[in-house]
Amino acid sequence: MSELFNIKIKGDKVIWMMVCALSIISLLVVYSSTGTLAYKFQSGNTEYYLIKHAFILIFGLTLMYATHKIKYTYFSGISIIAIIIAIPLLALTLLKGSNLNEASRWLSVPGTSLTFQTSDFAKLALIMYVSRVLSHKQDKITSFKEAFIPVVIPVIIVCGLILPANFSTAAVLFVTCFVMMFIGRISYKHLGALLGAGIIAGLLILSVGKYAPKVFPRFGTWMKRIENFSSNDKDNKGNFQVEQSKIAIATGGVLGKGPGNSSQRNFLPHPYSDFIYAVIIEEYGLFFGVLIVLLYLILLFRGTKIATQSPRMFGSLLAFGCAFSLTFQAMINMAVATNLFPVTGQPLPMLSMGGTSIWFTSIGIGVILSVSVGVKSELEKNKTQALEKEVELA
Repeated sequence: MSELFNIKIKGDKVIWMMVCALSIISLLVVYSSTGTLAYKFQSGNTEYYLIKHAFILIFGLTLMYATHKIKYTYFSGISIIAIIIAIPLLALTLLKGSNLNEASRWLSVPGTSLTFQTSDFAKLALIMYVSRVLSHKQDKITSFKEAFIPVVIPVIIVCGLILPANFSTAAVLFVTCFVMMFIGRISYKHLGALLGAGIIAGLLILSVGKYAPKVFPRFGTWMKRIENFSSNDKDNKGNFQVEQSKIAIATGGVLGKGPGNSSQRNFLPHPYSDFIYAVIIEEYGLFFGVLIVLLYLILLFRGTKIATQSPRMFGSLLAFGCAFSLTFQAMINMAVATNLFPVTGQPLPMLSMGGTSIWFTSIGIGVILSVSVGVKSELEKNKTQALEKEVELA
C-alpha cells in the first residue's frame, strides 16, 4: 500500500494527510449540521446533503491530484490566461451576477443550474500572476515603473472588482498580495505608499457609502457588522448569530457533546458553512477545535518550508501565497465564530459545505503540492550534478 501511495501520489505527504483529515471531519460535521436544511428542502432526507458534499469533496480531491501532477513552472504561463479571464468575469458578475443580500457574487453556468463564485477563481489567478511578475522583475525590483506598477495594477483592479459585493474576500486577497510583495522585495517606500493609498481609499469608500449608498449597496451591512461587533448588547438582533455561536462553543466544553449532538445547529445561521467551527467545538470539544487550528498552521508551515526550499522565486512565492491565503481565510472564519472578529462570509477551507469554493481551494492546495514535487526534483537534480562534478574532479 505504501509503495502504491509513493508511486501514485507525489508532493508533501504531510499536506496530503492534513487534507484527508479535514475532508473526513468535513463529512462528519456537514452531515450533522445540515439536518435543518434536509427537513426544510429535502423532506427529511438527511443523506442528501451528505452524498452531495461527499461528491464535491471527491471531485475536489481529484482536481487536487490532477493539479499536483502539473509542473509548477507551467502555472507562470497559465496565470496570464487566468488573469485575462478573471477580470472580465468579475466585471460581468458585478453587472449581471446572481444577487443575494445586495451582493452579486455568483455567475450561472449557461445551460445548467450551476453557479460559481468568480472571486474564488480570481483569487487563485491573481496569486499566480503576482508570483510570476515578482519573479520576473527581480533584477528591477526596486523600480517604481518597472516592478511596482506592473504588480500593483492587477491587484487593485481585481480587489476593486471584488470589493463592492465581498469586502472580506477583497481584504484577504489584498493582504495576501501585500505580503507576497513584501517577500518579493518590493521597495518599502512603495509598500508604504500603497498602504497610504489604501487608507485614503478606505476613507473615500466610507464617505461615498455614507452619502451615496447606491454606489456601495453593501456599505450598510459592513457598518452594522462592525457596530454589532463593538456592541455587547445581547438583545441586539445583529448579534444573534454570534451569541448562538458562543453558546455552542461554551456548551461544547473540553470534550464536546459527541458527534451529531449539537443543539445550536438548529439556531445558528449557516452552521454548515460560516459557523461550522462553532458546531465542531460543540460536538467534539475544545481539544478538537485546537486541532483544527493546528492543521491550518501546519499547512502554512509546510507551504513556507516548500517556499524556502524552492530554488526558483516563482515557486517560492506561489507556494507561500496559496498557503498564506488559505490559512488567513481559515483564521478569519474561526475568529468570527469565537467573536474575535466582525462577521464575514468567509467559509472554512476544506471544511465548510460548498461547491466551487471547495474545488478552487483544492486546486490551490494542488498548486502547493505541485511546487513541492518540483522542489524535490530540482534538489535531487542539483545533488546529482554536484556528485558528478566531485567525481570528475577526483
